[in-house]
Amino acid sequence: MVSSLNKLVTEWLSLPDLAEALGVSIKDVHRLLDDRAIVELRVGQRKVRSVPAAFVLDGRIIDSLKGTITVLGDSGFTDEELITWLFTADESLPGTPIEALRQGRKTEIRRRAQALGW
Repeated sequence: MVSSLNKLVTEWLSLPDLAEALGVSIKDVHRLLDDRAIVELRVGQRKVRSVPAAFVLDGRIIDSLKGTITVLGDSGFTDEELITWLFTADESLPGTPIEALRQGRKTEIRRRAQALGW
């Protein structure tokens, strides 16, 4: 499924690249992963631990991402499934859930994510 995900997520950041983009240490990136503020997958031929570059906005992780990850995880989504959901176009938005989060439309996306659990 990761190969189909690469069609949805066009840009990935390795964990060291994410640390650089955020201006933090790699330990801080690992803390973000431990806190489920972000999720990562192993991508590419070398299976490098990476996160979608769209998780970063203006040098920071999107504020509303952690709560959305929590809601999707509580609905039983795996990390791969939740990244797929975030990056899959939805005509009723329009656009993708990650684009809506980047635009500050957290409430709408959380409501949709919560409905998935029912």
